[in-house]
Amino acid sequence: MEAELATGGSRLVARELRTLPELLSALSRIQSEESALSSGLSALLEAQEPLKMSLARLSSLKPQIHGLRVEAVNVSEKVGVTAKTAERVRGKVQALDEEMRRIREALERVGLVLDLKSSLEYLRSAMESRDWESASRHCSRAMSIPEDIICGRFTDATVPSAESHLPPIETLSEARNYLLHTFRDNFERAVAARDSAGITRFFKLFPTIGWEKEGLAAYSDFVVDLVRSRPISSGKTSSPMHYVSSLTSLFESIAIIVSQHQPVVEKYYGDSKMRLVIERLLGESDRAVVGLVENWEEDRQARRKLQDTMNTHFPSLVTGAQRRQVAATIEVESADPREIDQFLSELSGMVGRWSLFHHFLYERLKDTEAQSPSDKNGSRSSVTSSDILTILQATKSASIFDKTVSTYYLPLESWYLRAIIDKSHRLSAIDSSATPPQNTTPDDVFYVLKAVLTRMISLGTLSHLKDLLLMVKATLERDYSAIIKTKMDEVYTSKPGSTSAKTEKAEKENRIAFMILLNDLSISTSHTETLVRNLISSTLITQSYLDIEVETAQKTVSSLLGITGTFKSVLHAGIEQLFNQLIRPKLRQFVADIYKDVSYNLDQDAHTAAEYNDVVRKRFARLWGALLDGFQDTLTGANYHQFFLLTVEVLTRHWEKQILTMRFSELGALRFDRDLRSVSGYLSTLAEFGDGREKFQRLQQISTILNLDEEEDADEFYSGSGIVWRLSANDVKTIVGLRT
Repeated sequence: MEAELATGGSRLVARELRTLPELLSALSRIQSEESALSSGLSALLEAQEPLKMSLARLSSLKPQIHGLRVEAVNVSEKVGVTAKTAERVRGKVQALDEEMRRIREALERVGLVLDLKSSLEYLRSAMESRDWESASRHCSRAMSIPEDIICGRFTDATVPSAESHLPPIETLSEARNYLLHTFRDNFERAVAARDSAGITRFFKLFPTIGWEKEGLAAYSDFVVDLVRSRPISSGKTSSPMHYVSSLTSLFESIAIIVSQHQPVVEKYYGDSKMRLVIERLLGESDRAVVGLVENWEEDRQARRKLQDTMNTHFPSLVTGAQRRQVAATIEVESADPREIDQFLSELSGMVGRWSLFHHFLYERLKDTEAQSPSDKNGSRSSVTSSDILTILQATKSASIFDKTVSTYYLPLESWYLRAIIDKSHRLSAIDSSATPPQNTTPDDVFYVLKAVLTRMISLGTLSHLKDLLLMVKATLERDYSAIIKTKMDEVYTSKPGSTSAKTEKAEKENRIAFMILLNDLSISTSHTETLVRNLISSTLITQSYLDIEVETAQKTVSSLLGITGTFKSVLHAGIEQLFNQLIRPKLRQFVADIYKDVSYNLDQDAHTAAEYNDVVRKRFARLWGALLDGFQDTLTGANYHQFFLLTVEVLTRHWEKQILTMRFSELGALRFDRDLRSVSGYLSTLAEFGDGREKFQRLQQISTILNLDEEEDADEFYSGSGIVWRLSANDVKTIVGLRT
């Protein structure tokens, strides 16, 4: 075989080593491996001594470990014997405990059986002696014993006696039935005799023997009889407050009964038990309410009134081209608004009394719920607030009043409001005592509107309040705001006579009439805001609605402020129409007249003369006074302010166009800036000018560009000044070109 050399993990065949360097290299590698192997063997030999020493120490511990093992075996044998003994003792102890438990249970059952026997004997004795309190006490004691013991064979064998051979369960049942019959008879006799002591005596005995529902039923019959026997209102049915008084008497009598009797019921029957009595009282209330409302409908001829109002047309509330034709051919009213107002006041009083009664019962039942203890599961045994509302809203009274409001109140209140608005429009006249002048329509309408809204809120029915306020808003938009707008449109459609004197007089009258209508809208906006604010801040809402309903009611009333948006929209359009009709055509000539013979291409002498004469300010003051003569005295402050700002806005646009046609020297630019500031200052003395300063921003920026130094670059100033420019870059270039 060929000789092989192992080097570095690879093998070399000796015959392949043909040169001296290859042989020397292979030899060198073999020597290196030999040195490594020698070092490893030396290290192993050196490590043998510690191992030998450790093995020697382990060998010396061997006798001790053997001794411990022997001791452990002995201990294990002893513990095993003891454990077996303990297990035998534990079993005997458990058996003894079980015997003791059975003995105690037997003693308890025997004790309960003896208690049952003695209770039944005492019960029989108390019944024979007619000692009903003792009988109830012993019956309750017998009932407290578990049923499995009462029905047990041991009990059946030991309890029956010579006097009673029946099983204990039957004896107890017969006794309870006898006591129920006896208590009920005695309670009814006490009720008939109006013996309050006897009523209380037997009422409190029912729950002690497990006849809680029967006791509450008997007590409910008693309080319902109290309601039925209340004095009937002696007033005449023709009296406008007869039915309101009758309902008040009914609800007050029930409220007094609830207030006086609830403590008694809850004392002997527990919290929330008054609910069953209240439900019976509500049933009696429903019966009485149905009769009263039916009689009211008949006596007040409610259906006839509703039919009469449905056949009514209001000529002054017609808009469009047929307005005058309709006004000349249609009867105004077929029903008397005063009669309808009286009818609605009585109806709102009736519904309001029911709402107050409803709120009283809700608070009573809610207080009972809050005081009722929780059961073992943590839940209350009484109903929740939502359940209380459901109970009250499910009554016939709630249903009939809800139907009455929908059937009569809503349409008749709508008709009444329209009738008042119609009458206010027809009888409208200028109020000579008002400054500035206004028509009587806003004060008349909003005086009645306040009464109508107060009446609506006093109903106390949140479900109808939203519908009623939507009706009011729609009526004001259709029959009030729209009619004023129609009147404004008609102002300039009339054709005056042909003479110039008549034409001038007619124009003046039309202008004043138009501005007074604008004042009516402004005053109507103010009246609406004041009325809503006063209603929300008054106690009427908090008195008429539940605490959980107050916030919703206030938001609903606040929704009426939406009508002010309609008023302001018509008002803004009217002011623009007035401006376009009377002012806008004059403004172009207004600026031209101011700048007649005025130049801003001034030298030193011309500038001095311009400073002295101050032509622009003087002409502006004279022409402005003539332009707006009479408007401030006739318009309200808010209307004049809006009219004033509109005039300033259009004026500044014409002024800017005029400026862009002129040339400016350095002194002329200074003069223009002074004229601009003097005019702005003059206007600020005539009216509240806070918003008007924005109208002058473009002119002021034009003045700023014109007054830049010659060395200052306008484009650089425009981009780096930090000013919020109303001018564009092209505007700036145009303005720079105006400088000479």
